[in-house]
Amino acid sequence: MSELPVLVIGDKTYSSWSLRPWLLLRQAGIAFEERLLWLHRPEFRNEVARYSPSGRVPALLHDGALIWESLAILEYINETWLQGRGWPAERKARAQARAIACEMHSGFAALRRDLSLNLRRHAAALQPGHDAAQDIQRVLTLWQDTRARFGSGGPFLFGAFGCADAMYAPVALRFLVYGIALPPVAQAYVDAILALPAIAEWRAAAALESD
Repeated sequence: MSELPVLVIGDKTYSSWSLRPWLLLRQAGIAFEERLLWLHRPEFRNEVARYSPSGRVPALLHDGALIWESLAILEYINETWLQGRGWPAERKARAQARAIACEMHSGFAALRRDLSLNLRRHAAALQPGHDAAQDIQRVLTLWQDTRARFGSGGPFLFGAFGCADAMYAPVALRFLVYGIALPPVAQAYVDAILALPAIAEWRAAAALESD
């Protein structure tokens, strides 16, 4: 029998990259051991070096394998436990899902900078700057197009929850905590993400963090 996978993550308050594989594992009902490292403690650099050659979280350890990058971890989860169900079965939908996941992975620098994840934020709604506003509009366009073309089977981007939703879930939380006004399709999608029991669990744990 395979050993229990170990997912090394950062604070739930701040670590958007950690949320992505954590959420996919939880949504799929896959048992795993969670090891949380506090991002802003001085010992973080030495602690994370034990698990991740990049010096970043998350990292997944399983059966002698070490995967230290979020999208690669999602692919490993998909292949190891989901028998490919993490991506849409239909070829064009699957290509779109991978394209938007990769765009999330490599782009949206202004959104990440100006709307960094902070689940303790309860301030007034943010008025994003020009570059962040352009990133937000691009996300909204992606969501609108994907839902229109492929989302008829359920409330998520491709109907059922999958890897692409895991990639965009932290953006939904950013829109929530920064008070970003959303059109109906995007708001419905954010509401679907927020309704996930795993998201409620993550947010509840973040509220208890003291670092």
